[in-house]
Order: sequence, then C-alpha cells, then structure tokens
Amino acid sequence: MGQIAKDETSPIIAANEVEGTPVYNMKNEKLGTIEDIVIDKRSGKVAYAVMSFGGFLGMGESHHPLPWSMLRYDPSVGAYFVNLDRKALEGAPYYGAGERVDWANERWGRKVHDYYGVAPFWF
Repeated sequence: MGQIAKDETSPIIAANEVEGTPVYNMKNEKLGTIEDIVIDKRSGKVAYAVMSFGGFLGMGESHHPLPWSMLRYDPSVGAYFVNLDRKALEGAPYYGAGERVDWANERWGRKVHDYYGVAPFWF
C-alpha cells in the first residue's frame, strides 16, 4: 500500500497521518499538534485526539485529550480547529510526559468531557 498524501481530499485518513497535524483556535492561533488519537475498540469511534501543548523542544509539554467531536478539519489549511483559547487549555485536564492514563476510566473520561461541555463519545 502506498503512502497517503496529507493534502488528499478523501474523508478517510490513516491514524499516522493525523499525528503531527496542527491544531488552531478560531483566532488562527496555533495551540499545538495532534500527538496521538485514542479509539474506543468496542465501538470503533475515535474518542480523543491527544494534543501536545506548551513546552519547548518537547520539554514541559502537556498532553491534552480533546474529545474528537470538538475538532473540525479544514482541508484548505491542512489543520484542525477548535473553539478554545490558550487560557481554557491551561485549566483543562491533561497529563505530563511519562504519565500513564487509564483511558477506560469513566471518571477520567467524564472529567474531560464535562470540562469541554461535550457529550461523552460512549453515548
């Protein structure tokens, strides 16, 4: 199978092509980049896009799970957009480098979804 071009207009994309995609807010300020995606293995739904935020050269970065439903892809820019500002991210649930997250922990999931005011993916 060949490499999928990032600027492809198909609505389907490989997970490794999502990683590294920039995330901007509605003011066109870059907030971070998609570091990983988390998929619910029972439903097949993408649950979260994990965005790296802050830090310098990988030091001091925080990892913010954003509910997938919050992101909107703009093919003309090749980036995802969210209706958040930096201040909102500073108070958001996150984890640091080297920390493990129990993605199956419903309390953690509810904390993330409640913070952003979106319905959990499992509903």
